Amino acid sequence: MSRIGKSPVNIPSGVDVKVNGNIVSVKGSKGELTQEMDSCVTLSIEDGTITFSRESDAPAHRAKHGLYRSLIQNMIVGVSEGYKKELEVIGVGYRATATGQVLELSLGYSHAIVMEFPKEIKVSADTQKGKAPVVTLESHDKQLLGQAAAKIRSLRKPEPYKGKGIRFVGEDIRRKAGKSAGKK
Repeated sequence: MSRIGKSPVNIPSGVDVKVNGNIVSVKGSKGELTQEMDSCVTLSIEDGTITFSRESDAPAHRAKHGLYRSLIQNMIVGVSEGYKKELEVIGVGYRATATGQVLELSLGYSHAIVMEFPKEIKVSADTQKGKAPVVTLESHDKQLLGQAAAKIRSLRKPEPYKGKGIRFVGEDIRRKAGKSAGKK
């Protein structure tokens, strides 16, 4: 039995969960999200908690049991509290500026990189003297937020020798020693 799938999900106050066939919609103060579920997993709402059950012990059904429980949990947390990702832009001359839904990055290429984000994501860039610029992304949709953060990071991944590039705040980069000159 899936350990994640069998644990119930609590619905906080201010969050409304509706099930219409196999489509689950969650509405809260931060926004509204919907998720289509496979027919092999069913959910029941009782006394402010959601419980999930599956139709058989087939490996595919067991996998989806935990998957849909996690997706619905992430939707509930997103519409009630929201999610936030912070990325550091580390490197000499690397800059980040945000205006509205547009993020402009200067990452050592011959041109500036301009990215436009959907309205569900709130973008801000904080630049302090003597510190690396920090790009902050906030949203109620965890999947969309992670995809946008990964896209930004992929523009200039952190390299192991000097540590330059874009990384998540708190991410540990494995560093390598450079060449050792003078070996005979």
